[in-house]
Amino acid sequence: MKIRPIDIARKLRVSTSALRHYESWGIVPPAPREPNGYRIYTKEHMAYFECIRAMIPGFGMDITKKVMLKIKEKAMDDALWLVNEQQARLHQDKRMAEKTIRVLETEELDKWDSRRKRKWMTIGEVSFETGVPRSAIRHWEKEGLITLPRDQENGYRKFNRAQVRQILMIRTLRSAGHPLEVIRHVMKELDHNHIENARRIARESLAYLNHLNRSQIRGVHYLYQLCQVVGLFQNGK
Repeated sequence: MKIRPIDIARKLRVSTSALRHYESWGIVPPAPREPNGYRIYTKEHMAYFECIRAMIPGFGMDITKKVMLKIKEKAMDDALWLVNEQQARLHQDKRMAEKTIRVLETEELDKWDSRRKRKWMTIGEVSFETGVPRSAIRHWEKEGLITLPRDQENGYRKFNRAQVRQILMIRTLRSAGHPLEVIRHVMKELDHNHIENARRIARESLAYLNHLNRSQIRGVHYLYQLCQVVGLFQNGK
C-alpha cells in the first residue's frame, strides 16, 4: 500500500518536513521514490511515524530515537529494555513525589528522627533516604538551592530534617520539569517555613508525573503495534 507523505502529515498533525527529518535522522527506513522523485511511504513507514509521535510526549526525543534505531536493527528486546528503564525511573520519581507530599503534610520526618540516635544525618544517609545521588546534592548546594551546615571538626556536610525536606522537594520539582527560578522561590518559602505553596506545587508535580505515565503507556502501545507491523512480535510472542 502506497501512502502519500501529505496524508501521513495530516493524520499526525505535523509537517511533511518533520517526516523528512525523521527519515534523515535514520530512525525510519528509507523511503523508495517514484520516477518523479516523490517519496513512497508504506504501512511500515506509517507505523514508524505513528510510534515516534506517540512516544515523544512520554519519553522525549533522545530516548525515542534510540528505541527506533533498535527497532530498525531488529533488536526488539534492547528497545523494550530502554523503555522499561525510563518507566522504572518515572515510578521512582512518583514514589519520591508521594514521599515529599507526606513530609510536607504530616510528621513523617519525626519518624526518621526517632529511628536515629543523633540529630544529624550524613550525605550518604540522606542520599539513601531520598534516592538523590550525592553528586546531585553537592551540585544543588553549589547552585545555591540549599545551604548545608558543616561539621566543625571534620568539615563534612551534615543534614537535619529541614535539609532532607528541601532535598525531597528539589528532587520532586526537577522530576516534574520545573524551571530553576521556580525551585529557588519554593526553597526560599521553605526556609521561612511557608509550606502551603510548596504543598500545592508538590501535588501538581505528582499530577504531572501521572500524566507522563499515561503518555508513556500510550507510547508503549504504539511501540507494540510497530513491532507487530515489522514482524518482531509474531503470534503474541
